[in-house]
Amino acid sequence: MAADHSVSRRLDLTSLQLFVAVCESGSIGRAADKAYIAASAVSKRLSDLEALFHTPLLERHARGVSLTPAGENLLHHARAVLRRIDKMQDELGEYAEGVRGHVRVHASISAIVQFLPEDLGSFAREHEHIKIDLEEHLSPDIVRAVQDGTADLGIGNLVHGSAGLQTLPYRQDQLVLIAPESHPLAQHDEIDFAQSLDYDHVGLHANSSVHQAMRHAALLAGRPIRLRISVSGLDAMCRMIDNGLGVGVMPRRAFELLHGAGKLVSIGLRDAWSERRLDLVARDFSALPHAARQLVDHLLGAERPHPVSV
Repeated sequence: MAADHSVSRRLDLTSLQLFVAVCESGSIGRAADKAYIAASAVSKRLSDLEALFHTPLLERHARGVSLTPAGENLLHHARAVLRRIDKMQDELGEYAEGVRGHVRVHASISAIVQFLPEDLGSFAREHEHIKIDLEEHLSPDIVRAVQDGTADLGIGNLVHGSAGLQTLPYRQDQLVLIAPESHPLAQHDEIDFAQSLDYDHVGLHANSSVHQAMRHAALLAGRPIRLRISVSGLDAMCRMIDNGLGVGVMPRRAFELLHGAGKLVSIGLRDAWSERRLDLVARDFSALPHAARQLVDHLLGAERPHPVSV
């Protein structure tokens, strides 16, 4: 069936809100009571939704209602739409309080730990009426957020998987191996990553850019990574390594900023992939709102390179 482009014009928020309320309460009657509306009116709106989408959304039975597969899909989208509406209301309300711009940024943990505190801090001092919403995400999620408009700007190791977007180089970082001072590898200033595969590893999330680079290197070496534990943060990685759970790979500057709890050392990696570039990514830098363009200019400094479409 061809897409019905009139749906967005015929769909109203009240019907979506009532649909979500019915799903969450499991009953048209209970949802109607909470909304102070007649159950028949709620039932009519649900029937109108089913007619609009040309498919049953709910199965009605004596104990209440249950979702059809189509209803489960609509519930997912309805909740997302209502969250975005609430977010929009909150952001617009801030303009009445003096905010003159709003920038939504999704960034990797490497960018957040190493560079963004100073860069965003200095920007905030120069532009006190521009509000920045910063969220930490994995690189694939950053790309998706920029693509679907959830984020104005993405920051991370995004060389791969950002097709259709524009990128600008932001910073360079260097991955190193972290180990306890007593570890056999600690006597080396530099090693090949493959040498670490003889030992247990403390790793980051499997979808992180660091883990993906490690996994690719291990495949080329024909050996598995002895991953003993995965953590979600670099500070947690340091603590696990300090307590003898393995070695780990993280950016050198992040280690220098974070370490101090425990006797740990950083060991250089000779592998080419250990030198990384962190990028800014947007759908179109020239089309960004004024506040977001100001932030991009600040992050890039005086010399702004031309964006690259990938």
